[in-house]
Amino acid sequence: MQFQENFDLTSNNTFRIRAAARYYTKISSVDELSNLALDQKLPVLVLGGGSNLLFTKDFNGHVIQNKIMGIEKIDEDQDYVIIRVGAGENWHGLVEHCISHNYAGMENLALIPGLTGASPMQNIGAYGVEIKDIFHRLDAYHLNEKAVHSFSSSDCEFGYRESVFKSKYKGIFAITHVEFRLSKKPVFNTQYGAIEQELEKMQVNDLSIRAIADAVINIRRSKLPDPAVIGNAGSFFKNPEIPSAEFERLKATFPAIIGYPVPGAERIKLAAGWLIEQAGWKGYREGDAGVHNRQSLVLVNYGTATGEQIYGLSTKIIDSIHDRYGVQLEREVNIM
Repeated sequence: MQFQENFDLTSNNTFRIRAAARYYTKISSVDELSNLALDQKLPVLVLGGGSNLLFTKDFNGHVIQNKIMGIEKIDEDQDYVIIRVGAGENWHGLVEHCISHNYAGMENLALIPGLTGASPMQNIGAYGVEIKDIFHRLDAYHLNEKAVHSFSSSDCEFGYRESVFKSKYKGIFAITHVEFRLSKKPVFNTQYGAIEQELEKMQVNDLSIRAIADAVINIRRSKLPDPAVIGNAGSFFKNPEIPSAEFERLKATFPAIIGYPVPGAERIKLAAGWLIEQAGWKGYREGDAGVHNRQSLVLVNYGTATGEQIYGLSTKIIDSIHDRYGVQLEREVNIM
């Protein structure tokens, strides 16, 4: 496989940040991965759709864009089906595929941008569902050992928008295939966010995974900017978790503060978007770097913002929230 040098990555990240890769190539199979001649002294970035990424400078290393495709059913029983999916498959396309086959479990994750290989890396989640809830196993290629390793759910060490592939194995493994265990007998999850209200607005009488997915799509389109129109990476910040006692202290000062109990823990997950909006950042703009005017969790590039400018704005927001609430926000987006 040949690498292109000084490759422009502007169209390969949804922020539309101008950055260049020292070396770039695209792979569509494990064999192609194994044939790559990598300079062991240089870092490696395995790139999917670039939808959860902020380049703050050029990448002085190897960028490998993963285009391994394929969706196949590999096992099933009376209640469940297991599908094996190439890491290069579009995530929303996969959700639609599963809905069309009446495989339940992904419907709350409709319209999340990006490719399937990034889903376990980030443990993506929305509206009460996370990847770990439907994950079965995955295969990942060790770039130095040139060997495929299998990872179970426990091996992945899933956390809130976290996994080993985002931390200690970053740049070491390339996820090639992901397997999901999906239900033939749907258990509908409509309690989170505005799904129930949207279903009422849609006048849905017979609940289905199709109806839930459509509700989620409507909500996301009403709140979130389209990356094809305005550069962004979706939610820029994680929802912070704090002790329940700290939440009660905050509630005494800010009665309208929004929080959700964390199952199995004496902790509350705060709505970061509410914190940011109440602190006055919604719709804020510095040049072409800004906070979206409909969703405060989303930072946007209105045209020619640099990664450093977006990052600098995020730092100001983090400092502001800490000063106002004593709460530490964390970035969800990967900073390069």
